Amino acid sequence: MDLDFSELRELVAALNQTDIAELTLKNAKFELTLRKAAALGRAPTEEAVSVSAPAPAAPKPAAPPETAPAPSVATVDPNLLEITSPMVGTFYRSPAPDESPFVEVGDRIQTGQTVCIIEAMKLMNELETEVSGEVVEILVENAESVEFGQLLMRVKPN
Repeated sequence: MDLDFSELRELVAALNQTDIAELTLKNAKFELTLRKAAALGRAPTEEAVSVSAPAPAAPKPAAPPETAPAPSVATVDPNLLEITSPMVGTFYRSPAPDESPFVEVGDRIQTGQTVCIIEAMKLMNELETEVSGEVVEILVENAESVEFGQLLMRVKPN
């Protein structure tokens, strides 16, 4: 069994959407254990993932802590409505690579209109907007990975 990073991320997302507290996958090459934070007695924002190989590996020295750049202060119109990702996955602006995007900046959208696709676990999920108005910003590039709750678009209401 081979898992790439994208499949692992999809597996973690799928696990988070279930009541399963712990999942272990094991074969001759590796053992993977996923535990939800609640199962570890930690705050809900923490997650634990452990992967172990049959042969112990030498510990790596800890990297020095990186200093985060100072957050930039951006002025965002408080009247704009936000469209966020309902899941972890891959953002697609159009239904197929050779087709035009669902929406562009400047387009007017209506409640229930498909504005993008989020691919998760090899399933294409059409995201229908819950707001109406004019698209003023698209904040994610096509085929970019997105997280749950990540801001995708801003809309100026009608």
